[in-house]
Amino acid sequence: MQLQTTIIKFPEIKLQTRDAHKLRGYFGDLFKEQSELLHNHYTDGTSKYKYPLVQYKVIDKVPFLVGIEDGGKLLTDLFFKITKLNIKGINYSVYSKHIQRQITEIGDFAKLNEYRFKNLWMGLNQKNHKKYLLISSQSEKKDFLNKQLQNNILSFYKGIGFRAKERIMVTAQLQEKSTKFKNKNMLAFNGNFVTNAVLPDLVGIGKSVSRGFGTIMK
Repeated sequence: MQLQTTIIKFPEIKLQTRDAHKLRGYFGDLFKEQSELLHNHYTDGTSKYKYPLVQYKVIDKVPFLVGIEDGGKLLTDLFFKITKLNIKGINYSVYSKHIQRQITEIGDFAKLNEYRFKNLWMGLNQKNHKKYLLISSQSEKKDFLNKQLQNNILSFYKGIGFRAKERIMVTAQLQEKSTKFKNKNMLAFNGNFVTNAVLPDLVGIGKSVSRGFGTIMK
């Protein structure tokens, strides 16, 4: 399967990583009549519990928009309409913006690939978080996180309509971190992992990927 992703970068604008959700709110409101893909909500305001095909990220202080397949086509259509950003009431004029398309061949599991998290990975839901805290052995914790990462990759594949015919293998080197999410302290992780799965650069895996969490790069 060939997967197309479209990446828009605003190299002259500097934001904080936590501002990614404000990017999402800004574009979701600015172009709300264009497509539900921009905010992943139905017209009645309820959330779509599907893998988001448009994602908002701040990586090394630079804002990015990442669109997958239909999400990428949408971002291409909107590219020339983006003339400013408004974050926390501050207007940022867009003097420079770059658009890039990449094609990733999904489905070759014959070799290992190494990825690193550019932004923190939130790989534990509420139930798994409780289980993780009860594990005392570091080796068992590592196995547990490898399993969650494997599940996250399978969820990503399901979200793009791809079914892996071979077993996904993952081994990660991760460090625990704390992050604020919706005014709550959350457990998250940074680090890298090796897998036989093929993943596109700058997509997110795990929880809250539309807000930039779990962004990976080969």
